[in-house]
Amino acid sequence: MVKGVVLAGGTGSRLDPLTRITNKHLLPIYDRPMIEYAIEALVGAGVEEIMIVTGGTHAGEFLRLLGNGHAYGCDRLLYAYQERPGGIAEALGLAEHFVEQGRCVVMLADNVFERSLRPAVEHFRGQEYGGRILLAREDDREHLRHLGVPELDADGRLVRIIEKPEEPPSDYAVTGVYFYDGAVWDVLPSLAPSGRGELEITDVNNWYVERSAMQYDVVEGFWGDAGESIDAYYAVNDFVRRNGANR
Repeated sequence: MVKGVVLAGGTGSRLDPLTRITNKHLLPIYDRPMIEYAIEALVGAGVEEIMIVTGGTHAGEFLRLLGNGHAYGCDRLLYAYQERPGGIAEALGLAEHFVEQGRCVVMLADNVFERSLRPAVEHFRGQEYGGRILLAREDDREHLRHLGVPELDADGRLVRIIEKPEEPPSDYAVTGVYFYDGAVWDVLPSLAPSGRGELEITDVNNWYVERSAMQYDVVEGFWGDAGESIDAYYAVNDFVRRNGANR
């Protein structure tokens, strides 16, 4: 079984002042709170047992909004609390017992996709072992300098993932959806904090890459990170208003 982990913590400082009085994942994207799109994406892909990891002073609002998740198609919806912003990898560690040290798909709740995640979930289910990431084509080289970017060899195999590269090695960005087998629960305790004092998900991904155990899909259609900036937030809003999401 593949269980879902939706990461909805962080301070949301890049969306200040919108986030001074709420968690960014509760802000609206067109006609619904942002978090609902992540839940819909996973449930629509056949992942119906989900844990939301959040933190801060507004964590209780997720329970008020989503309840037990049944109205959203979840078989089980659980919650975990991250006491301080310690990075994506640390937040994932809080879901270890929920996932029962098995396989999971991790989704950052501010990532919004035009197309269904079901093909990627099915590809991961078919993997014997390892991890999987979703890449999105990004033709704006300046934008790539602010993202995680994969380096690919001549045969299209992953060589490494570079965070915020000065010279992007490809025209692809790593989106905020990650698939891991049970080995991830041994990797997380071995991580050292980065220069910003957080456990970085890129280190987890590169652990798999170094062992030739990371595969990838390239997403079709639109992908946006609504938490990246105010401009990105409104760009995602505009796209969803015109075209919808998770189709």
